[in-house]
Amino acid sequence: MATSMPTFLTRLFRPFSQSTRIGLNPDAAAQNFPEGSQKATVAAGCFWGVEHLYRKHFGGQGLLDAKVGYIGGDSSNPSYRSVCSGRTGHAESLQVVFDPSKVTYTQLLEFFYKMHDPTTKDRQGGDSGTQYRSAIFFHDEEQERIAKEVTEKVQQQWWKTSKITTEILPAGQWWDAEIYHQLYLENNPGGYECPAHYVRSFPALS
Repeated sequence: MATSMPTFLTRLFRPFSQSTRIGLNPDAAAQNFPEGSQKATVAAGCFWGVEHLYRKHFGGQGLLDAKVGYIGGDSSNPSYRSVCSGRTGHAESLQVVFDPSKVTYTQLLEFFYKMHDPTTKDRQGGDSGTQYRSAIFFHDEEQERIAKEVTEKVQQQWWKTSKITTEILPAGQWWDAEIYHQLYLENNPGGYECPAHYVRSFPALS
């Protein structure tokens, strides 16, 4: 899309790709990630910008893999079109593989709460619907504990005037988004970025 196109029109005409789903790395399942590597899964609105900001901030600093996709819904093998309808229950999400010896799960979640607005239920910027909800999908009990602790701290110290609406849920079935959506902003410079996606200058949590 041309950068001169108004933001809302750019958003309206996001592609309904039917491309085959693969992750950033088609052979990711067979990759030899460092022993002890972990997954983190979050939803924070339009997944293009979420992936872009995480890559920009954590690239070369413990981020081993990243892909966008769908989680938290009721149907199998959802398409982008069906998720956009709001009827499948899925959230547009980011799933990363990280090296906890270089970046911690806590750091990833603190960044999550800096790069989007967790107080707008089912909405980021002008994008509205349950597919744009704020959510943390934990992969084990330790991640659940950390997610709740970080959320409580940022509510008290960063987002004091509005209630955080972020859901904290167990990670269920993950579905990779169509290949067109992977690395979207890297492959389409000037493409749509949600105006709510930027890194806020909050003080360090105490």
